[in-house]
Amino acid sequence: MLVEPEIPQNTGNIIRTCACINARLHLIKPMGFSMDEKQLKRAGLDYMDLVSINYYDSFEELIEDKDINKFYFFTTKAKKNHTEATYEDESYIVFGKETKGLSQEILSLNPNNNVRIPMLNMDRVRSLNLSNSVAIAAYEAIRQIDYKELR
Repeated sequence: MLVEPEIPQNTGNIIRTCACINARLHLIKPMGFSMDEKQLKRAGLDYMDLVSINYYDSFEELIEDKDINKFYFFTTKAKKNHTEATYEDESYIVFGKETKGLSQEILSLNPNNNVRIPMLNMDRVRSLNLSNSVAIAAYEAIRQIDYKELR
């Protein structure tokens, strides 16, 4: 799930990752680009038709009928590593926009599920690239459910 993504190439790469693992992508508006942009299509290549993409006008719209305990919020501010979370089928991995991450309002919804991908150079590097982070998180989640449906 991407909350207000800003860079079309990142979203295109994430679409490609979703196609590889048969994951649904949830996009929360506003987005910093159009889904018709050339950079997005180039990064997503021929995979756009293989991914189910759901669009929402707000994060509140998406969560209104969902179990918040199945949401894992990725942030550099978390103390718990992403490998310490316990993912299950139908878990949601949530990432914020490239320039700011997730809002404090979203991070406060279930602080026990705020997780981070550890980095060594935190004093000099703000964060990993969004599409790389999504791939790391997605593969940890599907590893925990024993790569169900990927055999």
